[in-house]
Amino acid sequence: MTQALPKILPVNELKNTSNIMKTCQESAVPIVITKNGYAEAVMMSVKLYEEMYAKMQAAALINAGLDEIDGGASPKDGKAFLQGMRAKYEK
Repeated sequence: MTQALPKILPVNELKNTSNIMKTCQESAVPIVITKNGYAEAVMMSVKLYEEMYAKMQAAALINAGLDEIDGGASPKDGKAFLQGMRAKYEK
């Protein structure tokens, strides 16, 4: 799976805020703002931010589970886990 490269805009283009907002809303990738040719900031739509944040949270939970297994916890069957949760909380 290839990921699209971020858009790059020089800082002086931030003066046209309505165009920048439109570009953010239409873009499926972050927009990197540069100053003197160097990356200084990143802009993105709220939708893209929420998607990226959700992916980071999911990755953190997966990594926490893997760390528990590395620490000696035994993996549980998904179906058995869900049945146990239902039994615990459906009272």
